[in-house]
Amino acid sequence: MKNTEIAKILYEIGECLEMQEVLFKPRAYEKAANAVESFEEDVSEIYRHGGLKALEEIPGVGVSIAEKIEELITNGRCAYHEQLKKKTPVNLSELTAIEGVGPKMVLKLYKKLGVKNLNDLERAARRGKIRALEGFGEKSEEHILKGIQFLRASGGRFVLGFVMPQIREIERRLQNLKNVERVVVAGSARRKKETIGDVDMLVIARNPKSVMDYFASMPEVINVYAHGETKSAVKLKNGMDVDLRVVPHDSFGAALNYFTGSKAHNIALREIAQKKGWKLNEYGLFKTKNQPSSRAQVEGKPKTKNGIQIAGKTEDELYKKLGMDYIEPEMREGWGEIQLAQKHSLPELIGYNDLRGDLQVQTNWTDGANTIEEMAREAIKLGMEYIAITDHTKRLAMTGGLDEKKLLKQMAYIDGVNSKSEFRNSKFRILKGTECDILKDGTLDIRDDVLAKLDVVGVSVHSHFNLSRKDQTERIIRAMKNPHADIVFHPTGRLINRRQPYEVDMEAIIAAAKKTGTVLEIDAYPDRLDLKDEYIRKCVEAGVNMSIDSDAHSTAHFHYLEFGIAQARRGWASRSEVVNAWGTEQMLARLK
Repeated sequence: MKNTEIAKILYEIGECLEMQEVLFKPRAYEKAANAVESFEEDVSEIYRHGGLKALEEIPGVGVSIAEKIEELITNGRCAYHEQLKKKTPVNLSELTAIEGVGPKMVLKLYKKLGVKNLNDLERAARRGKIRALEGFGEKSEEHILKGIQFLRASGGRFVLGFVMPQIREIERRLQNLKNVERVVVAGSARRKKETIGDVDMLVIARNPKSVMDYFASMPEVINVYAHGETKSAVKLKNGMDVDLRVVPHDSFGAALNYFTGSKAHNIALREIAQKKGWKLNEYGLFKTKNQPSSRAQVEGKPKTKNGIQIAGKTEDELYKKLGMDYIEPEMREGWGEIQLAQKHSLPELIGYNDLRGDLQVQTNWTDGANTIEEMAREAIKLGMEYIAITDHTKRLAMTGGLDEKKLLKQMAYIDGVNSKSEFRNSKFRILKGTECDILKDGTLDIRDDVLAKLDVVGVSVHSHFNLSRKDQTERIIRAMKNPHADIVFHPTGRLINRRQPYEVDMEAIIAAAKKTGTVLEIDAYPDRLDLKDEYIRKCVEAGVNMSIDSDAHSTAHFHYLEFGIAQARRGWASRSEVVNAWGTEQMLARLK
């Protein structure tokens, strides 16, 4: 079983227990599911090498949950999960995918209206039956209908950060086949889009048939759409479609460019080629047969039915021949990148190894799975110089948020941890911070005199999502005007495929960030990626600094920083615009 499959069952166990109003256990299963889902290593492999004890070392996984994971790995099923499902006669995972609909609400809807699935829920809402229930009302009903509509509109797409481990595992196995010389993931996954519909993979292979036979028989494949000698297409157990194509050496760069996209980018490249009298397609860049060429231009170039190939073995060669600099895949959206490449004035994008710290990290002081020390040790292992501990504040009671007294206690504790030789000698620094709730009126959840003692103050919205655009914007700007508010975390509040962003005027927020000196966050957690690329570009244009943070709730989540960096690159951000790509003192000097 893959990590995503194990996590899905753990999530379902937690939801079933919550629906049955069992205390404490639901949260434990949710934490374990979260850790397994985001774990970079294959949990099945961890078990194979280290047994039950190795499973217990995964953050948030205790003895009982480890035994359930062991049963899933060895038997492909879990008796406890199946027993709970029998006691829960509803499609919980389908219903709780609607924003704001939790297991307890599902229980009430089932008891009162017989709602078992998404169709039942929509029918009840459209007939006005939900508003009549105690504790609901007309607005609740409208919210549920909007949630259903949003879910269906985003259906069929996969959050990149959650499926990338499986994509890379397939890529790794293909690369290890003895007949394979090279494998590359193309398409929207290579451009690091927030969500993907399917996966395109290209391969150079000496024996294409053996590669295709292996690909079509992989254990995660549940359906084979096509199985040829140079192209195959399959569906995986998680519902994702994957296409594999064998491409010759001389066409690999052209094929990679073509299958990477985007469509707008490819059309623009073809038009440039056509203006030069050439032909560009997935097989290469060609001079047509009737076009005059000097001997030097064509010597050693293959002749094909398309004409004489003049480029296409590599992407670099292709862009150079078309008269421009190489364009990074994350920029290929038809947003003006080609014009910049022609003028040799492309921005130098932030690199995947450029971050020096993480400014949003949660621990087991609130809703995180690991201790402050464990988070710090993992950050050191990954080469960071600092992290900011930003546990939630008291307004978010469901996470055990910290009040002023507890926050002061945590500050003193962090001072103690920093003084320990293992951290002092490594020159690593744990910064004192908070994720402070923005209240409805724009004031903050913690007193200013306490906020003033912190190194990093992040502020965020976790409630009143349905305010008007004007009120929500004014609320956030008032918080930004606080002299201690350094960073606005996940500024639009969206959850990809689950919750739309709240109504807010982002241009006004960006202008206020510039005026108040507030940093805007790019939250790297895969189903947030908030800011979106469009707003990142606006920040770059306005000269507003950003941070790229993992929003880590376990040590495994630091790896999500990759997707925040990808998002920044999609918004054309450079290292100089991201404050936590700077050293500790320079970064702290930039904050309020």
